[in-house]
Amino acid sequence: MDTVFFWVIFNIFILLLLGLDLFVFHRKEHAVKIKEALLWSAFWVALSLIFNAFIYYWKGPAPALEFLTAYLIEKSLSVDNLFVFILIFNFFKVPLQYQHKILFWGIIGALVLRGIFILVGVALIAKFHFIIYILGAFLVYTGIKMAFTKDDGELHPEQNPFIVWVSQKLRFTKTAVGGKFFTKVDGKLYATPLFLVLIMVESTDVVFAADSIPAILAISKDPFIVYTSNVFALLGLRALYFALAGIMQLFHYLHYGLSLILVFIGAKLLLSDIYELDMRYALLVVGVILTVSIVASLMFPKKDNALPPPPDFIP
Repeated sequence: MDTVFFWVIFNIFILLLLGLDLFVFHRKEHAVKIKEALLWSAFWVALSLIFNAFIYYWKGPAPALEFLTAYLIEKSLSVDNLFVFILIFNFFKVPLQYQHKILFWGIIGALVLRGIFILVGVALIAKFHFIIYILGAFLVYTGIKMAFTKDDGELHPEQNPFIVWVSQKLRFTKTAVGGKFFTKVDGKLYATPLFLVLIMVESTDVVFAADSIPAILAISKDPFIVYTSNVFALLGLRALYFALAGIMQLFHYLHYGLSLILVFIGAKLLLSDIYELDMRYALLVVGVILTVSIVASLMFPKKDNALPPPPDFIP
């Protein structure tokens, strides 16, 4: 009964925060500046750590360590989302003042989808133990594939099945209509290009969830820990995007660090019945991999390509 109570209270708390974010702090659409983004990033990180302390006093040190590890992994894997967001916004020439709104509603959809994925995943693992081996093998494969896959920096919306399906079912205006996703023209309902961008953001998250959810389930089987760590990592993703959008290309070795983390977590899952790695060591390994990949990126910057200037969006 206590667990149900905390589920309800947590989700009400998150909805209140999102309501304040959209209808109070960002009621007027504007381009988010770096200073504002850094302050919001610090707020979400601090709130996550406070919640981590609450988990420690409520559930104990082991669940608190699981939350922190899951949060760190989800946060680091979410960085890959930021690269794709930049490509999407550049491709569709989304004005800066509309990007926060798109990311806001994109993350709302992501929270709902990931909540479903987590509950289904936890239920399946509890019922069919062999699934942990499938998830472990999938993470190892994904990590290796990620390390050897080079992003061409191009976007291909015509290859996205969600975009193709929506384009066939809805009427679209040729240009954006303010910050609206839908508008009426001659009494008929039309979707705007911003709605197409939102679909791209949502479908991108579905792809990334296929990597991140199994990785978090390898850390904890407690649905509350898995869900809340995902929520806090995603809530800070928008602010992190605006804080790092101009310097994301600096962290070119982070991609390899993330692939190594996936392989490590997958191996941990595959060997879980033989040897259960202490969560403190798992957290240490993840932290070291991230630190080394970031430091290496800064010490050995790319020499073949000059760092592009921040994107110039067309209003």
